[in-house]
Amino acid sequence: MNYSLYLHIPFCVRRCAYCDFNTYAGQEALIPDYVEALRREIEAVARAAPGRLTVHTIFFGGGTPSLLSPRHFERILTALQSHFSILPEAEISLEANPGTVTLASLRDLRALGFNRISYGVQSFHPEELRQLERIHNPLDVFDAVRWARRAGFENLNLDLIYGLPEQSLDRWTATLRWALSFAPEHLSLYALTIESGAPFGRWTARGLLPLPDPDLAAEMYTQAGERLGVNGYEQYEISNWARPGFQCRHNLQYWRNRPYLGFGAGAHGYAGKMRVANALRIRSYIERCKSPASLPFPLSPASVHKRVISRRVEMQETMMTGLRLTREGVSAREFARRFGVQVTDVFGAEIEKLLGLGLLEWAQEKDDRILRLTPSARLLGNQVFLHFVD
Repeated sequence: MNYSLYLHIPFCVRRCAYCDFNTYAGQEALIPDYVEALRREIEAVARAAPGRLTVHTIFFGGGTPSLLSPRHFERILTALQSHFSILPEAEISLEANPGTVTLASLRDLRALGFNRISYGVQSFHPEELRQLERIHNPLDVFDAVRWARRAGFENLNLDLIYGLPEQSLDRWTATLRWALSFAPEHLSLYALTIESGAPFGRWTARGLLPLPDPDLAAEMYTQAGERLGVNGYEQYEISNWARPGFQCRHNLQYWRNRPYLGFGAGAHGYAGKMRVANALRIRSYIERCKSPASLPFPLSPASVHKRVISRRVEMQETMMTGLRLTREGVSAREFARRFGVQVTDVFGAEIEKLLGLGLLEWAQEKDDRILRLTPSARLLGNQVFLHFVD
């Protein structure tokens, strides 16, 4: 079985106003120690693994991973190559802020083996970027995309956010038009979520910022899907579109509920029928990784939470993640192969109810039946997923 690896880089120049991720600004001085802690955690987990694991995707997320130098990435990748069997065709992705890359740094990253880059663009309007408290401007995006192509990146993703407070449909349409002009291989479109722990959450609670209009956001989502379809992009997940052959293989690992290891502060992993989570704070993570303790796979000295996943919960999670895949859905044949039981024998009542509500549909593909969301249910995914939770 192929594994995926996620490495969390929690450093940021400045936290964005909408962000509730495990990120920290102003702690860049800790980067060298953090890189060494990552190397120690990688070694500890690999040493406890049942044999040398085969890896087919690696993803550096954050935070702003592009704040690390090519030398830092070289040290991390060397550790991964020393302890795992990384396939020659492995997808190696980097999240980056357009304002933190140069042509030289991108060339170095490409030479190290990175073959996919994901830019957190969010918007092409300066006033919206200021509202989001992003550190880049639209011109930075133009440069970052141009440099990525010159550096040899042939797999480019752009992240965009819609449903911003006071965002008009025309502004969103213009952002889509600009994004398409770069001909990226992949686009991720996310509706703004107001998180209570982020500045946006505090501002809306105090009446300083209007709440997004959910009906307008739904219209933005629908229009985006139509426009991207006309331009040759296939929607393969609720929030993700790609040109044929450019689906994000790393994220597919999550949505297919297959094993992955998480390294870094606050990183999560799922392997050996166990979900684990690491210490959140950077300094705590660094200190914990100094421990020589040997722990059972997939735990590491940085692990602070673990949960053994029962067969029932694994089936539920497989339904919830698989139904996010708008075309692939949940395969009746694959479900039976994995669990030794028919999906309708386990979730028959739930499926029948959702079919009756027009939220799920069966699709026939050769000798297999595929359960998936109806197009109209893609905006109601969470309501569907709740049916598969005890």
